[in-house]
Amino acid sequence: MEFKLNNEQIEIKRAAREFAEKEFTPELALEYDQKEEFPLGLYKKAAQLGFTSMRIPCEYGGQGYGVLEDCIVVEELCRVDPGLGVAVSLGNLMVPDVLLRHGNEEQKQRYIPPLAKGEKIAAAAFTEPEHGSDITRMDSTAKKTGDEWTINGAKEFITNAPIADTFIILCQSDPNAQPSHRGQSIFLVEKGMPGLEATKLHGKMGIKPCVTGSLCMSDLKVPDANLVGELNKGFYYTLELFDGTRITVAAQAVGMAQGAFEKALNYAKTRKQFGQPIINFQAVSFKLADMTIKIEAARLMMYKAAWLYDKEKPNPVATSIAKAYASRVAMEVTDDAIQIFGGYGYLADYHVERFHRCAKITEIYEGTSEIQKLTICNYLQKQT
Repeated sequence: MEFKLNNEQIEIKRAAREFAEKEFTPELALEYDQKEEFPLGLYKKAAQLGFTSMRIPCEYGGQGYGVLEDCIVVEELCRVDPGLGVAVSLGNLMVPDVLLRHGNEEQKQRYIPPLAKGEKIAAAAFTEPEHGSDITRMDSTAKKTGDEWTINGAKEFITNAPIADTFIILCQSDPNAQPSHRGQSIFLVEKGMPGLEATKLHGKMGIKPCVTGSLCMSDLKVPDANLVGELNKGFYYTLELFDGTRITVAAQAVGMAQGAFEKALNYAKTRKQFGQPIINFQAVSFKLADMTIKIEAARLMMYKAAWLYDKEKPNPVATSIAKAYASRVAMEVTDDAIQIFGGYGYLADYHVERFHRCAKITEIYEGTSEIQKLTICNYLQKQT
């Protein structure tokens, strides 16, 4: 299978890198990391250039590319700065994807173009305080009365929750379904609807410009027209979404690893100890070689998963392999980068410690590494 990028993809990569290097200055990155604030201005600039809507069709205001092109952009953004890169790349998280697959035309026309243009922010609310990775169980409930639904419950660790304009929320719509995941549905909810309250979470380890929050739904009234797709199919739609978004998390991880590696390499060439650059010492140079091997392997896994998603069909095993491996590589490479910097690597002004803090989330969100391994193991058990 050939993974050489074509000329158009190479140009996308160059443009994304140029944008990030111009806009994500080290000073700004430090500032947003400390403030824990979403970079709305940067997000809108990226949206105007099409970087936030790569896989949204042109007819809805997007660029009409696939997951691979999206991953190319995400990698470059996170390579320059992990926090700003993640924040910008997740501004329209999942909402266009689920609507393109299962929404009706009215929903697509109403919600997707403002997200594609960067005029609005999206959030996807699946995770609950008591269940975490187990989305087969939902304490959030949706009960129908007449032509509307009443939603009650809570969601936790929701990306963009405090700033989002448009939400998709997974709820238990059939309390008697056995097993319970067969009775889940997805609803579109808008900021300002009575009964919806978002609270910002503070003190995260990393990706601080990517704001995270809790959602509380208290007798939230949602019209029946806001049901996405078929009733009680929400669990299956969610798994579909993860097949794509987990690949972009792998791209985040590859970008973080690449960015930290480049900083470590440059430092190793210029930092002198015992009268010579530290890259001359095998303990450092072999570490850089191992980092290179890991990044290259992770990138190819990510490309393969994206290619399969775009050209053949979503492959949950390829996706899980890419995410699990790339996220581990991000942790290991950013850790090695700090080690090469020594004491300076522990300081914020040298930036690699921020790459390490941000890398950890790639092993957790969009399905933990353990969940990815379960997917792989389930596949292996079915092989004869």
